[in-house]
Amino acid sequence: MDAKALKKISQRLSFVLRHRPDSIGLELQDGGWIDVDALLAALARDGKPVAPETLQLVVAENDKQRFEFSEDELRIRARQGHSTKVDLKYEPASPPDLLYHGTATRHLDSIFEQGLLKGNRHHVHMSTNKGTMIQVAMRHGKPVLLSIDARQMFADGHEFFVTGNKVWLTEHVPPKYLTVDDS
Repeated sequence: MDAKALKKISQRLSFVLRHRPDSIGLELQDGGWIDVDALLAALARDGKPVAPETLQLVVAENDKQRFEFSEDELRIRARQGHSTKVDLKYEPASPPDLLYHGTATRHLDSIFEQGLLKGNRHHVHMSTNKGTMIQVAMRHGKPVLLSIDARQMFADGHEFFVTGNKVWLTEHVPPKYLTVDDS
């Protein structure tokens, strides 16, 4: 299967597992999980069948490692980015001193007034990887990288979580912890 076809399946999975499981007649289970067999059957009923081997390939080769299987590989979920109501059951974690968030320059005034808001998602997404955050920002316009003083936020009582693909999550980043990264 070519990269374009895998990307299309990945996008479909993102839509279903992060935003609209009901679009194919499914409901997220505890922790955001869906039974693999139920997912494959629902995709087939929806006219977009995916072979089990292809699903394995999409999960393994997704550039941002957005999806994960349960240990027994009977369930699948998106690791973050949900707009549906779900508790992913991540445990609080101590963040590194600095985290990064990519955005478009046109959002800077609002960000420095309100901070980083989660919008329609469950959390603000951050990373230790500047390159990844710049790539994310490029999808939204002229990119800018923000540095987040996560050490101080954590010391001030803000809660952080980290996903299996090393995306850091928090509810809100107040403006006082943000600076534009010029490096």
